[in-house]
Amino acid sequence: MDPKMWQDMFALGLPILEKIIRPIIVYFTLIIGLRLAGKRELAQLNPFDLVVLLTLSNTVQNAIIGDDNTITGGVIGAATLLLLNYLVVRFIYKNGSIEKIVEGTEDVLIDNGVIQTQLLERELIPVTELEIAAHKQGFSTLNEVDRAVLEPGGGITFLRKEPVPEEQRHAELLTRLDTLNTELTALRAELQTLRSAHE
Repeated sequence: MDPKMWQDMFALGLPILEKIIRPIIVYFTLIIGLRLAGKRELAQLNPFDLVVLLTLSNTVQNAIIGDDNTITGGVIGAATLLLLNYLVVRFIYKNGSIEKIVEGTEDVLIDNGVIQTQLLERELIPVTELEIAAHKQGFSTLNEVDRAVLEPGGGITFLRKEPVPEEQRHAELLTRLDTLNTELTALRAELQTLRSAHE
């Protein structure tokens, strides 16, 4: 095999220290950028957000690898990112106050059945997106939602309204009527069978 090929594949084109520093800088830049962009960038993606996230990795690729296309350089960059992420996650896990700074706090988008429009505007979440997220969790309309919380990680948690006592009584009455109707139908069928037997 050609020695030049091996050199092209494995000989670093940049100093090792630069190969380590580049991914670190890009990592923290992206963390800060995504934090400033809001929680919707993390989970509630519309097509525009998806395009941004897909092109983001391509955009920062050269900033991470520089002019070095070697396997060794790629392995060093990937190992640096993985190790850095492990250390950051471990550090944040042990320090709850820093986790709040990095991830933010939850936002209540619907409180006691009332949509908090100012929070939706701040997080750039249209009501239609909120409805779609509610549909995915089994709600037919937002009228069924008592509370919707935008979690720090970007997911939305919905809590169903508790039925008021009148609604509970109404539901119980309907259940009892259905039971009586079923029993009445069975009695009619039995009576018809008895009549047929006597004739």
